[in-house]
Amino acid sequence: MPNTIIEDNIDVLIVGAGLGGTGAAFEARYWGQDKKIIIAEKANIDRSGAVAQGLYAINCYMGTRFGENNPEDHVRYARMDLMGMVREDLLFDMARHVDSTVHQFEEWGLPLMRDPKSGTYLREGRWQIMIHGESYKPIVAEAAKKSADEVFNRICVTHLLMDDAKENRVAGAVGFSVRTGEYHVFKSKTVIVGAGGASNIFKPRSVGEGAGRVWYAPWSSGSAYGLMIDAGAKMTQMENRIVLARFKDGYGPVGAYFLHLKTYTQNCNGEEYESKWFPGLTEMVGKEYLDTEGQHLSHKPIPTCLRNHAFISEVNAGRGPIHMVTMEAFQDPHLEEIGWHNFLGMTVGQAVLWAATDVNPKYENPELTTSEPYVMGSHATGCGAWCSGPEDLSPEEYFWGYNRMTTIEGLFGAGDAVGGTPHAFSSGSFTEGRLAAKAACQYIDDGKAEGIRISEDQVEGRKTEIFKPIEHYKLYRNEITAGSVNPNYISPRNGLDRLQKLMDEYAGGVTVNYMTNDKLLQIGLKKLAVLEEDLDKVAAENIHELLRAWELKHRHRTSESVVQHTLFRKETRWPGYYYRGDAMKLNDKDWHVLTVSRRDPKTGEYTMEKAPLYHLVDEDE
Repeated sequence: MPNTIIEDNIDVLIVGAGLGGTGAAFEARYWGQDKKIIIAEKANIDRSGAVAQGLYAINCYMGTRFGENNPEDHVRYARMDLMGMVREDLLFDMARHVDSTVHQFEEWGLPLMRDPKSGTYLREGRWQIMIHGESYKPIVAEAAKKSADEVFNRICVTHLLMDDAKENRVAGAVGFSVRTGEYHVFKSKTVIVGAGGASNIFKPRSVGEGAGRVWYAPWSSGSAYGLMIDAGAKMTQMENRIVLARFKDGYGPVGAYFLHLKTYTQNCNGEEYESKWFPGLTEMVGKEYLDTEGQHLSHKPIPTCLRNHAFISEVNAGRGPIHMVTMEAFQDPHLEEIGWHNFLGMTVGQAVLWAATDVNPKYENPELTTSEPYVMGSHATGCGAWCSGPEDLSPEEYFWGYNRMTTIEGLFGAGDAVGGTPHAFSSGSFTEGRLAAKAACQYIDDGKAEGIRISEDQVEGRKTEIFKPIEHYKLYRNEITAGSVNPNYISPRNGLDRLQKLMDEYAGGVTVNYMTNDKLLQIGLKKLAVLEEDLDKVAAENIHELLRAWELKHRHRTSESVVQHTLFRKETRWPGYYYRGDAMKLNDKDWHVLTVSRRDPKTGEYTMEKAPLYHLVDEDE
């Protein structure tokens, strides 16, 4: 067994150093001058998380001081886009603080583009401001590194430690170094999970040598969810996966093209197609989102899922591919330059792919496609942990003492980890980290973390569990029958292929046009249970494969939660993200609620419940 390294007497342990984690570290130092703050990051803090490669825009900025938007506006927008299903207290709380986060980024050296006439930030859309963001993450990481007592890079955190003195209280986390293989034990009074959501749980469109080219960060393995679900935290809205319209094969984002370059889409015949599909949607989703003629409400944005529905329907009708009309905008040299810079600053693969396949968007309108589904709570979907809101905003059912604290005492979330807060993006995730850290420091100052005890049995038991894949490989490696086939174990790659195929075919992936139903989901749960039995025998040839094995286990647990939630919500709330073939309409009578689950850590049984959905912000007058 490898060496054990114990880091003791931590006040605030931050798991994951993306934007949520860096925000937590920065704010924890402000409120906890005398506190020991530790960061554990799977990669390297300078280039980790969803912003690792860079971004061309900050997608969440109110501009309140310029009279542009206020937090109420943002809540209304996110509520509309998510077909009503948001935690308005959490959204408002983030939105009222996010501008100060963005202003800090600018002070730290992030280049924000400004309108030369007005001096305000250059807008891409109502909520987006444009940046030169290739070095976005290193700039933000510097502030976190200066705030933390120590940053442990290359540590894969696999489990949360639980307090043996008090039930349902967190006590730290454990994991291993992906460089040395050493076992790391972090004993902490509070834990803030800022780890990533889940890509690669559904079979991606990109296969073979392109398998790593997915939209959301390929290293995001659902660890934010796997850690919390296994510890017994309640989760919410895990059915609310997202499907993106993206440039084909390179997954290049379309936002800057639509909003700044003013491009638009056409079917293969050069026709506008979206409006023809909206009349049929009126009956499916009701008149809150479309008017009686099936046209979108002029004063409200079209929910993203409904635009996806039109895209998918047009392709199914035989009028694909859908093209992004770039030829007009790219005749302007300035806009052409912006179009290329948009990818070179954050999605280099798309620019390389166009060059490699002889696609010049100045002379050819490139193809779009819809992606496989992703599960993550910081972008435009609401999945994540069921967290307490702020005392001054939250209804009684939404508040249990400390902002962004999960249903496990001392365990907080930020970014992808927090459910019900879509459209937070990078700046909103950093802001959530700040809010969680302030609350975590208050939790400690209130004496809530006193008397934590961690038994040696728990520490040693987790160590045995974590390194079992390597021990299993050593025990059975000589029984290979042919190639890499062994009757005693599966590899992490075998397991991932099985998981992706299972989720794709039974939980509404691209192969089945995002369609599922009760029967398919029940079969999916059965197959997930069988896969979990086999994951007990997953083998790791080396430390890298051990990392892949634990990423797979977190993806599996996330997938299980997704299927349980999708089965529970018996309606099609987000056509274009997924369809319940046996319940094809939005059903506000029975399902104008948030879904909440808890997996019992001892039995593995799920308890599902409906939580009240409060609308705290009025509609526009």
